[in-house]
Amino acid sequence: MFTGIIEALGSLRKIERKGNDIRLTVASGKLDLSDVKLGDSIATNGVCLTVVQCLADGYVADVSAETVALTGFAHYKVGQQVNLEKAVTATTRLGGHMVSGHVDGIAKVDSCEHRGQAIEFWLTAPVTLAKYIAHKGSITIDGVSLTVNEVKANAFRLTIVPHTASETTLINLKAGDSVNIEVDLIARYLERLMQGQAEHQPKSNVTMAMLANAGFMK
Repeated sequence: MFTGIIEALGSLRKIERKGNDIRLTVASGKLDLSDVKLGDSIATNGVCLTVVQCLADGYVADVSAETVALTGFAHYKVGQQVNLEKAVTATTRLGGHMVSGHVDGIAKVDSCEHRGQAIEFWLTAPVTLAKYIAHKGSITIDGVSLTVNEVKANAFRLTIVPHTASETTLINLKAGDSVNIEVDLIARYLERLMQGQAEHQPKSNVTMAMLANAGFMK
């Protein structure tokens, strides 16, 4: 589990393609690796990756074919910057929102405009994910916890404050770029809960015609 508060900027040092899978070597920048061990999770551009090898200044992780298909990793290049966050602990401050690190898909950046000191982005999400994106709700973009400021169909607007922009890869985004998105975890669980209730709801044989014939409707 993560919070979407980026701890450091890293870069991709090596990308090895193994069939449909990928093995990444990540230079971790200023990320504190003193407490990281084999098997730990590090969100890399919003994707929860398991450390399979610890390095002095980075780590090695494998990306499965399914994750490659759902994220931007298929098109990443050596030297590309990535947002990094270690998994939360019992004492971690939850400064963003609950983030699983399981990316739901890819959104496209439609526009980028400076408004005062902030940067305003419009993005388009896959239609299948639009129902989970709510005005003033939370969303994760390349691992960064953000608030949705406006929604139009499957397009949504984000406002990035200067600090967030300078501490993440978001400052480099431009129209036409793709980003990893993870929708609000609570929205997904709520949907599943409601589906389960509907499936177990007893079906009624009462029809509108029956109510009309019985005099309940005019």
